[in-house]
Amino acid sequence: MRAQDILPDHVNTGEFNGVTVRKGTVGAFLANARTLQAEGSTEQARAEARADIVDAVPAMAALGMFDVFEISDPALRALVAQHRPA
Repeated sequence: MRAQDILPDHVNTGEFNGVTVRKGTVGAFLANARTLQAEGSTEQARAEARADIVDAVPAMAALGMFDVFEISDPALRALVAQHRPA
C-alpha cells in the first residue's frame, strides 16, 4: 500500500477508527519528538512540542502507531502513555 492509497493528493483528512486524522499528523509528531530530544531546543519550543504531541496522541493511536512501534525515548513514551485514549 502506498500513501496515496490511504489519502490521495486531493484529500487532506481521513477517518480512522472514528477519529478524523489530518494529513501530516505523523510527520508533525516526529518533528515534535525531535524538538523534545534536541539539546538546543528552548523550553518554549519544548513546551509547544509537548502540547502538539498531546494533541496528536488520539490520532496516532487511531492510526495504530503505538500498537506497531514502541517509542524508545522514555520521557516521550511516558508523555504519550499519559494521554493515550483508554
